[in-house]
Amino acid sequence: MSAISDKLQAVRDRIARAAQAAGRDPAEVALLAVSKTWPLTSVLDAAAAGQTAFGENYVQEGVDKAQATVDRNLEWHFIGPLQSNKTRPVAEHFAWVHSVDRLKIAERLSAQRPESLPPLQVCVQVNVSGEASKSGCRPDETLALCRAVAALPNLKLRGLMAIPEPADDEAAQRAPFRRLRELRDAVVAAGIPLDTLSIGMSHDLEAAVAEGATIVRIGTAIFGERNYA
Repeated sequence: MSAISDKLQAVRDRIARAAQAAGRDPAEVALLAVSKTWPLTSVLDAAAAGQTAFGENYVQEGVDKAQATVDRNLEWHFIGPLQSNKTRPVAEHFAWVHSVDRLKIAERLSAQRPESLPPLQVCVQVNVSGEASKSGCRPDETLALCRAVAALPNLKLRGLMAIPEPADDEAAQRAPFRRLRELRDAVVAAGIPLDTLSIGMSHDLEAAVAEGATIVRIGTAIFGERNYA
């Protein structure tokens, strides 16, 4: 097996162990391979090992990969900050957007989603840690934004996403994930059906699964450390 294949299996095993420890079915947790900055060959290696869902942070890079793999039945998720002048290619080439943090972005995605494609699956991103450098709506804005997004055509609101401040201690990792889960539950209680919590990365997936993650976004543990130079 390739190195990527071995690493994918190791991540799947981590997800399974974390789910079992939390009394959950491992099938409830989907693995999103974050392939940003990695070449198409790495994506193809992962696809050959059975991975079908890939996450990208940069619009043009993601579009290029999606177009190059159009015949391979892969599912492309946009997970990075999205500027309003770049919504059209995302609406046209991605199946999911995890990083809707304001209504203007959702409105543009809705208007620009081709009628020939299924509804764009979206998550509202919440800044649960209150970091000035992070995208995401405020927790107290979440319900209103979810209501507005859920009413738009050509979009399907699926859930909430967060990228909390990194922490080494599991209890500290779990706290913001728990806040997001409680926000999700509050939105559901208000009558908006949600089934997705997009939380957890290579260093904290166990904490995320323990708090109800349904999608974990894993890059480094699959592809290796990134070189941004």
